[in-house]
Amino acid sequence: MENQHKYEVDVEWTDERKGIISSPDLYQKIEIATPPDFPNGEPNIWSPEHLFVAAINSCVMNTFFAIADNSELNYENFKCNAIGIVEKIDEMYMVTEIKLKLILTITNAEDADKALRVIKMSEKNCLISNSVKTTIVIEPEIVIAS
Repeated sequence: MENQHKYEVDVEWTDERKGIISSPDLYQKIEIATPPDFPNGEPNIWSPEHLFVAAINSCVMNTFFAIADNSELNYENFKCNAIGIVEKIDEMYMVTEIKLKLILTITNAEDADKALRVIKMSEKNCLISNSVKTTIVIEPEIVIAS
């Protein structure tokens, strides 16, 4: 794996408080808007705040997949709900915390400790989490498939 990767994203204003994000590397475009929590925000459209939380959540997932594969951890399902908290601190809004409620289903109860170690390593090694000052909290739940 190379030591440097580049990801190019374009933003183009469409109207009011909305725009489109795209990448020359990707087919799909995503409509974005100011969230309704802010003046003139738009409901039901992805916002930078949603995308930020999604970036952390999906990076933890992808990091988990890589570490689980290397650790030979067998799992049946991975599901994670993420909630980002935005607070005003010193007159500036910022995402202060992202809480991840991760539910991992495994088939063998003897793998529960190993699964928790893999989740902890995923939290530590997620490149997006390591790139931000937001506090990331993972609350794992291990479920044994019946």
